[in-house]
Amino acid sequence: MKVSCSARTLAFVALLAALALTPVPAALAQTVVEPVNADRAEVAPKKEFPVVVFNRTIAVFRATFLGLAPEERALQTRRNVAELIARRGEGKVSVQHVAEGRIVSLDGVRALILVPEDADQLRGEALDAAALNAAQALERVIAETREARDPDALLGAASRAALASIVLLLLWRVAAIASRWMVDRLAEFARSQSEKLKVGGATLFDREHLLHLAQRVVSVSYAVLVLMMVYEWLGYCLVQFPYTRPWGEGLTRFLVEQVGRMAVALARALPDIAVSIVIFFVAYKITGLVKYFFARIESRRIAVSWLEPETAKPTSRLVCGVLWVFALAMAYPYLPGAQSEAFKALSVLTGLMISLGSSNIVAQAGSGLILMYSRALKVGEYVRIADNEGTVIELGVFATRIRTGLGEELSLPNAVVIGNVTRNYSRALTGAGYIVDTTVTIGYDTPWRQVEAMLLQAALKTPGILELPAPQVFQTGLSDFYPAYRLVCQATPGEPRSRADLLSALHANIQDVFNEHGVQIMSPHYFADPAAAKVVAPEKWFTPPATPPGG
Repeated sequence: MKVSCSARTLAFVALLAALALTPVPAALAQTVVEPVNADRAEVAPKKEFPVVVFNRTIAVFRATFLGLAPEERALQTRRNVAELIARRGEGKVSVQHVAEGRIVSLDGVRALILVPEDADQLRGEALDAAALNAAQALERVIAETREARDPDALLGAASRAALASIVLLLLWRVAAIASRWMVDRLAEFARSQSEKLKVGGATLFDREHLLHLAQRVVSVSYAVLVLMMVYEWLGYCLVQFPYTRPWGEGLTRFLVEQVGRMAVALARALPDIAVSIVIFFVAYKITGLVKYFFARIESRRIAVSWLEPETAKPTSRLVCGVLWVFALAMAYPYLPGAQSEAFKALSVLTGLMISLGSSNIVAQAGSGLILMYSRALKVGEYVRIADNEGTVIELGVFATRIRTGLGEELSLPNAVVIGNVTRNYSRALTGAGYIVDTTVTIGYDTPWRQVEAMLLQAALKTPGILELPAPQVFQTGLSDFYPAYRLVCQATPGEPRSRADLLSALHANIQDVFNEHGVQIMSPHYFADPAAAKVVAPEKWFTPPATPPGG
């Protein structure tokens, strides 16, 4: 990681951020003071027009006096104070009490006058306090203007700023070396500990992932440290020079105020945070009891009439989800920032996005719930959905996954499953297993009793076909040229062979049995009447392997 290459960029960004946070020097600035609580404010907010001299605010005018608006008073006072300071007199500042208000004088000459309406009544400021603050600010401006004209003072300020810059560069270099050292130590730790972090025999994190995470943590920490150092250096250097001193003081004051606000906000939010923690803790305990109860139902330790063990797990998830949503709704008013306009706007935007984009998701989830609670499918059953046939391996909220006899894994959206006919070959009337069936067509000149007997014999010779319940043969159709025979039997559920392998073996045995008895598996089609009628003589009705009744 090349920490030193990004140093200049970070410093430049920090410098821009610090300058953006400092007040812009101006001869005059116009602001409007908003009351902290409009309902409790006894006096309406007034426009403020500060008097800024040498980049420092001396006083703020809010009222009209002798026909002059506060803006005109501020402009005139600024020019007057600048002229008095330019005289380079003794610099004695005094405050006089007059009927109209308070006069602040410089070397016996009136510099400005404050009337009672100029005091900040919203903050409870008295006129005497406003006049005293103006006098102190004026004395400070006089001292700073003299300091700005003193070459020795400026040289000392430049020396201190240069020394601070050297210290900053040294600390910057030390931080870069320390960050590289930390990355190397963390990389060595990742190499030695990555193999030890295992869950169930599997490595939890690989070495590359841990190394990348360590580099990111060190990079962020290094960037924050450099920004803080540049911020402090900039504030210190600005304070050294008289003209930029208000900016440096503003930087320091801004940082202190922000830390103070965060501390006060955290202290005020502690009771609400405690209530939220209690609500979430209670919800956590209740969901734990719910999970334990449904887990016992799933393991068949508890039997209830209103819930099947197969649906216990999804029901547990639904109930826990509802409980957490209810807990969030209860804790929402106590969450920090929940009552802010930004938080409310974000909540509305999130709800709108979910409502517009979740229609398909809701449809799939609804279909999944219907499949679960209607128990149309179960994991391990062999089914046919539309043109897809296989064993159900997962019945999820949004999709159903099946594995075909050829080893393919199919993921079917639950809405597709609901919208198609599902053939479940595992729902046998008696016993366990799943249904295996096949159809053959044989000519009318072959005794049907012989065909049925051969099909049953082939079924019993196939490994995996159950003897009980016994296989059955149904004549499903009598067409013009041949009848259709359907063999239906039941397969062992624990048999490792797939249904495709089982059908292949059954078809092979059918061919072998038919060949042994000289019966061809062929569906005849005629273009003319045969020479002899295609009928079976009574003496051939029970041709082997068929057996006559009582035989």
